Amino acid sequence: MNILITNDDGIHADGLLALKSAFDEIGKVYVVAPDRPRSACGHSITLHKPLRADRVRLRDGSIAYATNGTPSDCVSLAMLGVVEEQVDLVVSGINRGPNLGWDLTYSGTVSAAMEGAIMGVQSMAISVATYSNEVEYAVAAALAVQLGRILQSHRLPESTLLNVNVPNLPTRQIKGIAVTKQGKRRYGGNIEKRTDPMGRDYYWLGGDDPVDSLDEGTDVKAIADDWVSITPVHLDLTDYSAIADVRAWGVEQIQLID
Repeated sequence: MNILITNDDGIHADGLLALKSAFDEIGKVYVVAPDRPRSACGHSITLHKPLRADRVRLRDGSIAYATNGTPSDCVSLAMLGVVEEQVDLVVSGINRGPNLGWDLTYSGTVSAAMEGAIMGVQSMAISVATYSNEVEYAVAAALAVQLGRILQSHRLPESTLLNVNVPNLPTRQIKGIAVTKQGKRRYGGNIEKRTDPMGRDYYWLGGDDPVDSLDEGTDVKAIADDWVSITPVHLDLTDYSAIADVRAWGVEQIQLID
């Protein structure tokens, strides 16, 4: 099995090395990751400048590729040029910090897995739900390998990926694994206005702590209760239940004018 590993925390992140080391045991691993942290970049792609893929050496002595692009760029670069063999599995992570609920719209980690799914490859994103500097990467890495083995023999539905979140706890303290749906997580957000030495105003965008809706069966509830959350995520964002309502508003009868 040929495994592509990427992330949004950067090529030298501890979580990436832990993931790469674990997957070395079951296949041929290729690492293509951003040359610096690219958290919260979403599913952005780079069209306005050249992309580079520089060979670097990871701390275990292995060769990887660092790019000046986004996590989504990394997957495209790998599968369209850098990796000459067919990729069987894309794994993005291990992210330091959760990717729960509506975080998915911001997450570079999840977006890299989405890019893999768009390209027709079995893909998953995996995160440890903490911002602490003390992170239990080993638990998430071992779980990712087990999921990778499962995905060798069980194909995800078309345009679907797995989003996995793991509590930052020793195995004995984790209550179990739950297949969940995407929950609701909101950030209040704030903007701080400042003035630079030239007298020009600028703004620093920040975020408050998230507010979660702890609904049963959701990823945010599972993590809050010390369960691993595995959420199948589909790329189709259509709200099918709203189609009839929007049609009933008469939008299809609007007269287009110049």
